[in-house]
Amino acid sequence: MLRPPFRLPAPARALILGLILGPAALLPAPAARANDGFGGLSATGLHFARTDAIAMESEDLYISPDRIRVTYTFHNLTDADVTGEVIFPLPPISLQALMTSDFNIHQGDRDNLVNFTATVNGQPVPVTIDRIAVIEPPWDETRPLSAQYDTPGTDVTAALRAANLPLTIDIKSLTDALFVKTPAERAALTAAGFAEFHDGDPATGMPAEVWPLWSIVLRHHWTQTFPAGQTLTISHEYENRPPGGLFGWTHPPRNDWELEFQSRYCIDDGTSRAIAKRLGPDGYGIALNLAYVLRTANSWAGPIRDFRLTLDKGAAENVISLCASGVEKTGPTTFEVRKRDFTPDRDLEILIVTPPPG
Repeated sequence: MLRPPFRLPAPARALILGLILGPAALLPAPAARANDGFGGLSATGLHFARTDAIAMESEDLYISPDRIRVTYTFHNLTDADVTGEVIFPLPPISLQALMTSDFNIHQGDRDNLVNFTATVNGQPVPVTIDRIAVIEPPWDETRPLSAQYDTPGTDVTAALRAANLPLTIDIKSLTDALFVKTPAERAALTAAGFAEFHDGDPATGMPAEVWPLWSIVLRHHWTQTFPAGQTLTISHEYENRPPGGLFGWTHPPRNDWELEFQSRYCIDDGTSRAIAKRLGPDGYGIALNLAYVLRTANSWAGPIRDFRLTLDKGAAENVISLCASGVEKTGPTTFEVRKRDFTPDRDLEILIVTPPPG
C-alpha cells in the first residue's frame, strides 16, 4: 500500500486514493482533474457459515444509487433447528483514503454508518455492530470483490486498543490521539506498521502530520435460529454509498480506460452512444460505480430457487450498464432480471452515468 510521507497537492493526493482503493475509486476522464473522484463502499448480502441444512428459496434484491433492499426466504431442510450467526459486513474503510479525498459516507462517525436495519418474518431484530481494525493487503486489481469481506486484512484491533487508540473513522479525533503519543510510543507504532509520523518543516510552512495505516471494518450481526422444516423470511436494507466522480466518454470508445470500462460494464454500441449523447457537447457528467457481491449466496444449500434483481438508475435521463443476461426494462428508471435455480458465478458491477446539471 502506498504510504504518503507528506501532504501532496490535491491532484496527486487523489491519485494516491486511486492506488489505495483501486480503479473504481476514481473515474478517469479526458483532461479531467484527478481529484474529481470520490471513494465509496461496495455492497453485499448476508453471510452465514457454509451449510447444507438451509436452502435459499428466494432472493429479491433492489439496487439504486442510494439504497439497497434485500428480502430472502430460507428453508430449513432438516428435522432439527439450526442456529448460527448471520453477518452483514462492510468492506474495509481506509483511513488514508478518508484523509486524502472526498468519500461517499456519512460525515463524522456513527455506530450504524449506513443505517442498516433487519427484520425476520416482518419483525425488527436487534443488530450488533462490531468494529475491527485491519491492515489491508497491497492492492491487487485481480482480487475479487468478495475478498474484501472474506479476508479483509490482518486484524490489529487488540494492538490498537492496547495502544489506547480509538477505532474511529473521525480523522480529527484519531490524529489528535496519535499526535499526543510520546516519542517512544510513536516509534513503537511506526515499527509495527500502524502509523507514520512526519515532523514537518516550520521554515517552509509544512505542518507536522501523522498517517494512520489501518482500515476499519464494521460487521453487523445477530444470532438466528432457523426452525426445523420451516421457512423464514429475512429482510435488510441500508444506504448505498458507491464510489464515483467526474466522468467523460467518447463514442466509439478509444482510450485505454474507456476500453477497460467497456469490458467491465459490458457497454454495447447502443449504450455507448447513449452515454455520449447524455453527456452533451462538453462530454462530461458524473458516474457511479456500484458493486454488489452476489457470491455470498453460494454459502447456502443448493442454488437460489427464485432470484429477482431490480435495478433503479435513479432518473430517467441516467444511463445504466452492467454485465447480465435477461435484463428487461420495467419502468422509466427500473430494470429487472429474473433467474431460476441461480448459482451466482460473478459479482455485480454497475455503471450509472448522470448528465451534467442544467
